[in-house]
Amino acid sequence: MNVQAYCEAVEAKDLQHKLLAPSIWIRENHSPLVSLMDTNFNLMFEPSILEDYQYLTREDIIEKIGRISKTLDKQDKTLIIRSAWRSFEHQQLLWETTFASFKKKHPEKSDDNIKQIISYFIAPPTKSMHMTGGAIDALIYDRIQDCVMDFGTNNGLEINLSKKCYPYYPDIGPEAKKNRELLIGLFEDEDFVCDLKEYWHFDYGDVVWAIEKEKEYAIYGPTIWMYEPTE
Repeated sequence: MNVQAYCEAVEAKDLQHKLLAPSIWIRENHSPLVSLMDTNFNLMFEPSILEDYQYLTREDIIEKIGRISKTLDKQDKTLIIRSAWRSFEHQQLLWETTFASFKKKHPEKSDDNIKQIISYFIAPPTKSMHMTGGAIDALIYDRIQDCVMDFGTNNGLEINLSKKCYPYYPDIGPEAKKNRELLIGLFEDEDFVCDLKEYWHFDYGDVVWAIEKEKEYAIYGPTIWMYEPTE
């Protein structure tokens, strides 16, 4: 499949998902949010734009991340957690920061055009799967090469947002393709689904997961982190 045909197929499927999403039933299983930083897994954490970010995810997902981490450990690689659960405020901040950065790089583009481009890769605050605690953004660090692996659109942790971010974009180098296959395969083996437009974004338990897996319902809806005071 050529680039144009692939991109059109991805965008058509993405639109279909967006139209279907509101009709998906959510049967919340109430798995609590816990911090990946409190595990003993060998993980790296990409610095967040949010101060004191805790990289929270649903408790159900913790063991899955642990198995991925152990598999990579054997290959002298480390899983990088870019982002996990995000609050409405966090998602809003991410949207606004990305908009400002994109506008600075592309002053020739109109605000509406920039919003359209950003919406391909960053969901508006009310529609983000990160608010469910079921979404994980991840990359891989190669400890032998001492660098973030090449995924075709990244310079280290910095990702250039474009259609080349679509997971199986045909026109990227063989190394990037191999690295994407590794990352995606690790998460798919743990029953996650890879986002249609972002090779680094994986969903489990949420509406996107339910659609892709043809489940009767999602098990995670939007949630908030409840602090439990200690004695």
